[in-house]
Amino acid sequence: MAQFNFFLKLLKDSFRDLLPIIVVILFFQLAIIQSVPQNWVSTAIGLTIVGIGLAIFLQGLEIGIFPVGEGLARDFAKSGKVAWILFFGFLIGFGTTIAEPALVVIADKAAAISSGRIDSTVLRLVVAGSVGFAILLGVFRIIKGHAIHYYIIVGYLLVVGVTFFAPKEIIGLAYDLGGVTTSTVTVPLVAALGIGLATSIKGRNPVIDGFGLIAFASLTPMIFVQIYGIAVYNLVDAKDVATIAVDATVSNVAEINLMRIVNGIASVTKDVIPILAIILFFQYIVLRKSISNIKTVFLGFILVIIGLYAFILGLEMGLFSLGESMAYQLTKKESIFVVYAFAFAIGFSTTMAEPALMAIAKKAKEISDGKINDFALRLFVALGVAIGIALGAFRIVDGGHIHYYIIVGYIVVIILTFIAPKYIIPVAYDSGGVTTSTVTVPLVAALGIGLATNIEGRSPLIDGFGLIAFASLFPMITVMLYGIIIEKLGVKSDTEIEAANILKDALIDAENMDLATVNIDGSDRRHSLSMDFSAVVIIVPLDKKFDAIEAASKAGATGVTVLKAEGIGISEMTNLYRTSKEANDVLLLFLLPTGMINQVIKSIIHSLHITTFGKGVAFAFPLTHMKGISLTRHDIYTYRKKQDENKKKQENEKYDENSFNERLEKELNARSKDT
Repeated sequence: MAQFNFFLKLLKDSFRDLLPIIVVILFFQLAIIQSVPQNWVSTAIGLTIVGIGLAIFLQGLEIGIFPVGEGLARDFAKSGKVAWILFFGFLIGFGTTIAEPALVVIADKAAAISSGRIDSTVLRLVVAGSVGFAILLGVFRIIKGHAIHYYIIVGYLLVVGVTFFAPKEIIGLAYDLGGVTTSTVTVPLVAALGIGLATSIKGRNPVIDGFGLIAFASLTPMIFVQIYGIAVYNLVDAKDVATIAVDATVSNVAEINLMRIVNGIASVTKDVIPILAIILFFQYIVLRKSISNIKTVFLGFILVIIGLYAFILGLEMGLFSLGESMAYQLTKKESIFVVYAFAFAIGFSTTMAEPALMAIAKKAKEISDGKINDFALRLFVALGVAIGIALGAFRIVDGGHIHYYIIVGYIVVIILTFIAPKYIIPVAYDSGGVTTSTVTVPLVAALGIGLATNIEGRSPLIDGFGLIAFASLFPMITVMLYGIIIEKLGVKSDTEIEAANILKDALIDAENMDLATVNIDGSDRRHSLSMDFSAVVIIVPLDKKFDAIEAASKAGATGVTVLKAEGIGISEMTNLYRTSKEANDVLLLFLLPTGMINQVIKSIIHSLHITTFGKGVAFAFPLTHMKGISLTRHDIYTYRKKQDENKKKQENEKYDENSFNERLEKELNARSKDT
């Protein structure tokens, strides 16, 4: 029942997300083009199927792809098989990209543009290899804990540097390839892999370290494809090849029949099978561990296949053909500002309905403890895509070189990287790779080719491409601005909000000896709370002082009192007056909530090896009448949460014991009657 209610919520959200597309189509079709579209009934039915398919797809992600991806990451982290997990990352990137339908189409066009210098098969291998390398590099970054922006900045410099040497016929295509290599199924799995690794590896933050793999997968193809273009243009002679015309054509409305549905599901299944095969190989052969809840996981994958096919089928039932037709008709209008308005509107509305973006936004909200709002994140991403496509349309009209626009955009991204809060930066980088997927690419491509076809002096082959690059760049800027805004507004996470609510109930009663009076976050106000405290005393050699303090800090201790001490061992007690009077030990006194005692002592004794070959003493004792200690809101929240959990546990145990006693009494009474 819970899963059904969850599905109904997803269904409601899906139709809400489709509303902007409907509004844009109705406005431009009726108010600007001023005609009722053909096959409008088919389009309406198609939109209904899109909404249902989207909800099924997201349900499949929740019970299938997300759990298996995060589970694999945790198992790899525990196994310590670094080489295998790097190889797994490469295979996921390579295997899912080589069969990408959009890549096949673009590779064929690249062969025509280059007069046969570029081989379409080799180009696909180059792109797939670059994406595999990107995921491998991203996984390596998470394992090592390196900051993502250093990798991204170096990548941008390489992209820009290579652009000045690349043939002009290749630049637009190379930039667009960075946006179409992240498929709808790959994005959630890769995100789950990164977040799972960052959650499992000690010292990693899932928000800061978990995201970024998709950004790498969007960046490396731009570099590798341009290098490949430079090589073939200098080493390979032009050939006579069949020209692939890039004309302004409109997709046909799909005719629905049983054979088409079967073939469509088979096509989507073919794209998912490589991912499933890689997962099963590493799960059962490398890790030698079965998948928990395997029936539910396979059901999730089946729902992903059915939902994704229903989503695509609904689009093909009229939305693609209608959107492309509108794009071509509007590009023939005399008012170019209408085209810019349509570019902005279609970019915003289609991005709001992107399945991959929904998956990433949902995950970002989950691991940021609600600080990143999923709907607000999608709004800012959609705004970035809208601005990017509108500016890209202006570039085609103006005839400017694409790399100058991209360079300025990269400079802005780099500047914002050093201003925006750390937790939003990887999410922003990933946003550029998830915005150009199933819905956006066909309509954006139709707009670009239509403009380049109808404007004199523009080439559809050279100028018609590049809009996807703009759509991938500007979301990074708007998402980082979103992070800056929520920091300025003081938006809090769910935990911070709950901790603040706890303090509202606190009594300011310092004279009550049954309550501990604490100083909250260094403020002037004192709050009296019902909390238990204990003291942890650590006596260690002087040279181990900082090691002990660091270990305690990692376990959550926020303060310490340090006293010099003179240690006299058993052997020295027999000759007390000849011992040195110099303080050769240190006494560390930690005053902590009782719930933190175990983790602090464990961290110290493991770090200093006190229970094996190390020197030192550790012990703890309870405290009463605590007054004047400083605590953070998070400390209070954590303590209260554990206190509530223990109370519930005790109540359950009491209930269980009472139930047992009642049953036992009945048995005894029954036996006494028998005797």
